[in-house]
Amino acid sequence: MASRSIMTTPICLVENQNDELTVNSKALKILDEIFQPVVVVAIVGLYRTGKSYLMNRLAGQNHGFHLGSTVRSETKGIWMWCIPHPSKPNHTLVLLDTEGLGDVEKGDPKNDSWIFALAVLLSSTFVYNSMSTINHQALEQLQFVTELSELIRAKSSSRSDETEDSTEFVSFFPDFVWIVRDFTLDLKLDERTITEDEYLENALKLIPGRNRKIQNSNLPRECIRLFFPKLKCFVFDRPTSDKNLLAHIEELSEDQLNPHFQAQAEKFCSYIYSQAKTKTLTQGIIVNGNRLGTLVKTYVDAINSGAVPCLENAVTTLAQRENLAAVQKADDHYSQQMAQRVRFPTDTLQELLDVHAACEREAITVFMEHSFKDENQKFYKQLVSIIEKKKDDFVLQNEEASVKYCQDELKQLSKSLMESISGGTFSVPGGYSLYLEAKKRIKHDYTQVPRKGIKENEVLQKFLQSLEPIEKSILQSDKALTDGEKAIAAKQAKIKAMERENELLVQKQKEQQQKIEDQERSFKENMNQLKEKMEKDRVALLREQERVLEHKLKVQEKLLKEGFDKNCEVLNNEIRRLKNEIQTTKEQGPRFSISFNITGNPLKGQMPGSGKGIQK
Repeated sequence: MASRSIMTTPICLVENQNDELTVNSKALKILDEIFQPVVVVAIVGLYRTGKSYLMNRLAGQNHGFHLGSTVRSETKGIWMWCIPHPSKPNHTLVLLDTEGLGDVEKGDPKNDSWIFALAVLLSSTFVYNSMSTINHQALEQLQFVTELSELIRAKSSSRSDETEDSTEFVSFFPDFVWIVRDFTLDLKLDERTITEDEYLENALKLIPGRNRKIQNSNLPRECIRLFFPKLKCFVFDRPTSDKNLLAHIEELSEDQLNPHFQAQAEKFCSYIYSQAKTKTLTQGIIVNGNRLGTLVKTYVDAINSGAVPCLENAVTTLAQRENLAAVQKADDHYSQQMAQRVRFPTDTLQELLDVHAACEREAITVFMEHSFKDENQKFYKQLVSIIEKKKDDFVLQNEEASVKYCQDELKQLSKSLMESISGGTFSVPGGYSLYLEAKKRIKHDYTQVPRKGIKENEVLQKFLQSLEPIEKSILQSDKALTDGEKAIAAKQAKIKAMERENELLVQKQKEQQQKIEDQERSFKENMNQLKEKMEKDRVALLREQERVLEHKLKVQEKLLKEGFDKNCEVLNNEIRRLKNEIQTTKEQGPRFSISFNITGNPLKGQMPGSGKGIQK
């Protein structure tokens, strides 16, 4: 049985009032807080057939989803119960109990179709609950499956009057589990004992004949076999032969239930726990609770607007939201890590750029982990631009911190010199020599100051430059020096000033080169990460295409075995097209083209390939 529940009781997820569907905001809030992958099991069937009881069993409870004991349908809309998955660590099992189909009190029969379609769209395992046997009547009651191609679209480019082939559906449809309640027949075929799955497979065989009635009868069979990637069947005895007890089944102890029913219920639960797959979208995109909530709202909004729910549109909406959040997470990670690791001012520019490189690499990884379906790398480019601007800001902060620190240190170190100048200490014969000694001591003491940063020389040179008028005045007024000595001293001072300027220019050129090299490194690393991400997406797409092809080949084999060669014609075309798509996907490899134009980057244009298509 299931472990302790995330929710103590179910909550209505999609309300159905006056045949209008609305999403419950409280349920969405619960889903928004579930970041684990979800296994979504939805149950659908005629009203008053015991669907809610089975869902309670899956939750490991006798109570939860309301059962009721009258002919009135108790469940309205779609109810949700989220519990820790009993056998998959770090997964959440989401149980969806739907209102009964065929309720005579409903005003709009179309309402049943939408409930059925939503259950298919949201679940990873779809459970259909019926009574007695799988016969012509049971399949007729499953008419909703034949309407799915009209109620759901896989691609936004498909026209409303255009029927999509089963390839589009089987790639995202859930597994199909048919439960037959109160089953009294022997599981035999031509005197041979068969399994429950063989019983379902035999019931879904197409009936020979070309008249309209037979074709209509075959339609649900074809849809089930074509649309759903995996089929499973369970048959159940009656829970108890006592009708009075049956009306209050949730209150019965285990020993009051039919032992066969108990074993069958346990077998069903065990199968769901071990075999029900994680909800995924195209290309293996894993759905968590947060994403499931977005899908619910997107689909219901489409239905209420009169549109047909479209998987591609839903994934696009989800991707926009997720990718925006991924950019923010990556941005936050970069900013937080830079703030933690950088101590202003850094000794060198390279020290800062090395920290930036590590933080940028981590931020891109965060983005890659949380983003998907980033068309034309729109959000990726946005993140790269944001990080580039923030790096420039950190460089600026580093420079400002260095300038302030160096200026403060020089102010303190030159305090005695300034007082001596003001006091006329150097306005005596030999004062120029005394001045040079005092200046030399300041320069020496300044070199001993630790972690002055990248503006160390620039601030010193500006300080020395500010002293040049005073120095010239002291030199000219020193009566101990001849005019020739003064001329030589002035020339030497001028040479030293030029040397300082050249030294400063060389340093700036070195820093500029470091920035260019950092951008080149960043570009190459980002391209490698992006190439790796796109290769993973290609492999996921190939895996999905091959899974769909395997399913179609199995359906084709069954049709040929049953003698329905003509029915294979359309399927053969789909198989050929799918094989071509698989070959194209294989040949694509990791090649891609990206254009970068980072707004606000002071070095753009100097970057190799900046603003151009970069072929990898």
